[in-house]
Amino acid sequence: MTLTQDDIDFIKDNMADWLIEQSLGKPTAVYEIELRERMVRVEEELKHQRELMREGFSKMEKRFEQVDKRFEQIDKRFEAMQANMDKRFEQVEKRFEQVDKRFEAMQNNMDKRFEQSDKRFEAMQANMDLRFEAMTRRIDRFMIWSFGTIIGVAGISVGLIKFWNP
Repeated sequence: MTLTQDDIDFIKDNMADWLIEQSLGKPTAVYEIELRERMVRVEEELKHQRELMREGFSKMEKRFEQVDKRFEQIDKRFEAMQANMDKRFEQVEKRFEQVDKRFEAMQNNMDKRFEQSDKRFEAMQANMDLRFEAMTRRIDRFMIWSFGTIIGVAGISVGLIKFWNP
């Protein structure tokens, strides 16, 4: 069902009367007093809520201060740990320096030993060279004597063969 313009005009004309009849259009004195009491209660409740919020904010501020103190303590701990770690790293560096010195000493010692070994090998090589030269001379003499002996025996053999076979 749709409303026509006549229906709408009728409702507008009679609405005020109907509301008055129902006492909704113009509030009565009792209703006004109730409204004022409610407004007072709402204002008091708002005031109470403001106080609670202020109290909550102050507690939050205290908690933030406590958290800040904890962070300061943590920072101090980290600084102490950092100082401790720095000391340990310094000790480790000193140990590495000592190890480096030991390695250098061992390297120098090994170099000296290798130099001594090289000198021994050079001396042995010179001795071996002398021995090989002496052996070469002996073999050369042996070959000369062997060749001379062979030639001598061959000459004697040829001479004897010619002497016996005239």
